[in-house]
Amino acid sequence: MTSQTVEAPVTYEVRNGVAWLTMNRPEARNALNKALREGLFEAVRRFNEDDDAKVLVLTGAGEKAFCAGGDLKEMADTSLRVPPVDFVPQFGRNIEVVKPTIAAVNGVAMAGGFLLAQTCDLVVAAEHARFAVSEVKVGRGAPWAAPLSWLIPPRVAMEILVTGDPIDARRALEVGLVNRVVPAEELVAETQRLAESIAANAPLSVRAAKRTVRLVADLPLPAAYDEAERIWEPVYLSHDAQEGPAAFRDKRKPHWEGR
Repeated sequence: MTSQTVEAPVTYEVRNGVAWLTMNRPEARNALNKALREGLFEAVRRFNEDDDAKVLVLTGAGEKAFCAGGDLKEMADTSLRVPPVDFVPQFGRNIEVVKPTIAAVNGVAMAGGFLLAQTCDLVVAAEHARFAVSEVKVGRGAPWAAPLSWLIPPRVAMEILVTGDPIDARRALEVGLVNRVVPAEELVAETQRLAESIAANAPLSVRAAKRTVRLVADLPLPAAYDEAERIWEPVYLSHDAQEGPAAFRDKRKPHWEGR
């Protein structure tokens, strides 16, 4: 099933249960101007409400940039000082996304582009991708980088933040910022395969798994176990929890209902 709305500055297309959100300012390396930021919020809300979309993929138009960060020209023109918390979508902070998200990084992911990749659950990167938190080079700030030392080793996070220098896709893979690195021409297909493998699973289990991963970042281990039991109990009690074993017994594919 495929549905598409081609509206700049963000396009939304569902391919076999996977919603592709594409930042569509390739002439500006997909820099986050007001229109693009608002378009991202709108597209994410659409994904949240779209029952046909099981996984979100975020990517950028063109071959050079996933997203080069905030639009510095716009910032200068508006004399932007402290950006509000809802300046750009931060999944789980200023907009809730219970379904899985994947960043398909097709080029540079700098500053706000790094933010967008960091906020996704998984990252697939093209071999030529580069990642940088470059705020120190332009005198800006990166409070959104607070989770970075949970995602990757603290000393690596420190180097990224205080130097502002980019790391390449292979280094990002080594330190755990990225899940997979592929040739540029395979990025879309590999990301789609990964997303479809997730979309094929029991949706209640997938959503509970997503919530479980971050528990130890917020809670002591004993409390994390208790919260995990609470998160997973409705899954055990669901219709799908009976459907899975029954499908295995009957040697057929399960029919997930999400209840």
